[in-house]
Amino acid sequence: MTQKNKSLVPVLVTVATVGAAAGAALLARKRKGDIKEFVVANVLEKPAGRSSFTDLSQGLERSGNFLAQRAERAADTPENRDLLAHIIGIERWGQNRLQVALGQREFVRDEYHPYRPPEGSTLAQLQVALSQTRSRTVDLARQLHARPPHDDFVVEHNGLGPLTAKGWLRYLTQHADLESRKLKSAKGAPVHEEEMQTAGQ
Repeated sequence: MTQKNKSLVPVLVTVATVGAAAGAALLARKRKGDIKEFVVANVLEKPAGRSSFTDLSQGLERSGNFLAQRAERAADTPENRDLLAHIIGIERWGQNRLQVALGQREFVRDEYHPYRPPEGSTLAQLQVALSQTRSRTVDLARQLHARPPHDDFVVEHNGLGPLTAKGWLRYLTQHADLESRKLKSAKGAPVHEEEMQTAGQ
């Protein structure tokens, strides 16, 4: 086994443990060079490239239902509210990058923080904002289906590097899925465990 392959083993184990695409963004943000490129290429771009914009928009809708259910079951705690604000902020920030792919705005290398909901937003306000934000992402995916950019057109992600529009859609889907798994119920258990229990019945 080469040194490069040895360095990929813990990455692949972590991706498999967390969930392939869900773990990709987390790993790629923390790695550099070959490993980041490997994760982005194989876990974000290649799977996204095999999907149509219609497939990706439908996936966003389905995962949006899970997001809404998780947010609904989340306890009203500062930690949960901060996590929901983070998910919303990243998705809104990503929407601006998708608008670059659509030719609707010029690229600006900004940070996600200004896109977060206002400080002091209630849990109910964040739950509504989450659903509205995901609906807008689905709409952008449909616009991309109607006016697809060239396959090699990329828009920079501050941490992951250049992503195609399909790569961005997959990233936003997986980021929200991964982060929402951290939401806790009033009993202190991760809210996504209820989905697993229901599926096993």
